[in-house]
Amino acid sequence: MEHNYDWKKKRDRKAFLALEDGEILRGYSVGAELDREGEVVFNTGMSGYQEILSDPSYAGQFVAMTYTEIGNYGINDEDMESHKLFLNGFIIHEENSPSSWRSEQSLSECLIKHNVPAIAGIDTRALTERIREAGTLKGYMHCANSDMSGEEGVEKARAWEGLDNQDYAARVTCNKAYAWDQDGSKTIGWGIAEELPALEHKIVAYDFGIKWNILRSLRLKGMDVTVVPAKTSAEEVLKLKPDGIFFSNGPADPAAVSYAVNAAKQLIGKVPIMGICLGHQILSIASGADRFRLKFGHHGCNHPVKRLKNNSVEITSQNHNFAIDANSMPSHLEMTHINLNDNTVEGVSHKNEPMFAVQYHPEAAPGPHDPSYLFDKFKAMMGR
Repeated sequence: MEHNYDWKKKRDRKAFLALEDGEILRGYSVGAELDREGEVVFNTGMSGYQEILSDPSYAGQFVAMTYTEIGNYGINDEDMESHKLFLNGFIIHEENSPSSWRSEQSLSECLIKHNVPAIAGIDTRALTERIREAGTLKGYMHCANSDMSGEEGVEKARAWEGLDNQDYAARVTCNKAYAWDQDGSKTIGWGIAEELPALEHKIVAYDFGIKWNILRSLRLKGMDVTVVPAKTSAEEVLKLKPDGIFFSNGPADPAAVSYAVNAAKQLIGKVPIMGICLGHQILSIASGADRFRLKFGHHGCNHPVKRLKNNSVEITSQNHNFAIDANSMPSHLEMTHINLNDNTVEGVSHKNEPMFAVQYHPEAAPGPHDPSYLFDKFKAMMGR
């Protein structure tokens, strides 16, 4: 696949990223030619950019990749984590031409197809250092084929409402309930199994921005999964008579999804429950804990987490801007995992009811897979 290098576009550097602190970073457009606001975060993964692009948890955000060259293995349908791209924009240093037998389109072609703006030619490591020092910043990405000053972009970044107290789960969830992969083609066809185990447990999974590999992971453990929209009531879920309930990952602020917290309060103790990422935060808040905003969030596939039960260390995939306050946890909630970079809460377990949750992504695609045992734990909790 040939890559059409537009040297004039690179040289002119008409696209820019304006930050709320007044910084203006200039580059060139490699995605859709439009403007958009977003919260600027950085991801430290050296690979997995397609999974990042299609992860609904990045809705509302501009993702800057710290690794310098992105796009070298292209994009393919099999590696998507949802049906489209949800992030507000993408920031890279250099786009590479795809060179892989699995590639079906280039990174730029994918971004344009899904109407996502992207900017290249940025010193992403300098941008990362800025975010680490200042904290997460609101930004405005100008990639439209029109004239705009950087100062105008800064003002637009400052005027944007940001993600605090914003319900983005309702923006990315499914429209109606559906059964996942009834014929097994979406799991077997992905190349991780030649045959699937018999269905043993009936699961209801809340979709706050659920990734397809979570659903694959549940199916590979013999779970028959029904996915329901974010605002599904506890009463509606219990009518389905599930053996277990799963609270998924998702974007933005857990405090804004009060309907999900209310549902969790009614469901804890009724049937076994597992949660990850936003689901972990929702279940913890429903149990009496508080959330707080991290300075620059956790985004990457190399975060070390300590499992307190046996002092083992797991390398994990993470994507969240909020965390649970360890000092706010009630006596009936036990901390099970801790982040070794900043000592934040990475896992909880209810002492009296069959419920546990982790902040990271145990289903990680493309990896790592250290915490995949958690799906076995969920299965064991349901018995049989």
